[in-house]
Amino acid sequence: MRPAGGATGEAYVAEQGEQKIFIKRNSSPFLAVLSAEGIVPKLLWTKRLESGDVITAQRWVNGRELKSFDMNDARIARLLGKIHRSKELLEMFRRLGNTPLTPERLLYGLKEQAGPALKSDHAVTEAMVWLEEHIGEVQTDHYVVCHSDVNHNNWIISEEDALYLIDWDGANVADPALDLSALLYLYVPEEDWKSWLDSYGVTLTPDLVKRMSWYMLAQSIESVVWHGGKGQTTEYTKWRTLLKEVLHKVNVGMN
Repeated sequence: MRPAGGATGEAYVAEQGEQKIFIKRNSSPFLAVLSAEGIVPKLLWTKRLESGDVITAQRWVNGRELKSFDMNDARIARLLGKIHRSKELLEMFRRLGNTPLTPERLLYGLKEQAGPALKSDHAVTEAMVWLEEHIGEVQTDHYVVCHSDVNHNNWIISEEDALYLIDWDGANVADPALDLSALLYLYVPEEDWKSWLDSYGVTLTPDLVKRMSWYMLAQSIESVVWHGGKGQTTEYTKWRTLLKEVLHKVNVGMN
């Protein structure tokens, strides 16, 4: 058994002869539902240790992570739409006691996280002001299970051409615009948003664009603060550039 990498250090690859499985400690509690719906590789078994930790084993998938240029694909849109429409996922998440990540909750946490950046970075300050001023315009009663990290590295395609979205540790019940904003703004040219969303299963409307812009600004602020605090200049610069681009769009009336 060897480490499989990842930020948590809780994932391993186990091999015996030609058999190979993916093992993880304390993975998402609704992994069984994700497996049953074909969203993640098949769950083989689950075992609770005396320590209280839960070990899960999944079928090992030979394949590759998607690249940025893969993301403007109808298959991605259809699978994300399936996830967001899953009543089983939403019901299980709620049974676990999770409450929706509302715009108010997100903004409150963002203010605490941003801290000094609100005084030293005019772009962050301006974006935070915009979020506060427009929070009343992004309210919704439509909450779904959001993956919350739809980065291309979390999408894999098997040698059998099966598509999966992995690493569900940060999932939330939230406005679907939380996932849609990151995926569309980061990977899909604006002229393709309508056709991508058609495949996902919704119509591109001014209301949806407003909500996606709000969540993209929030995620950009979070990333600017995080990478800036870690001294990761390249990522900090990338996210701050995106932050300014989204700010410009909303200020000139795109929404």
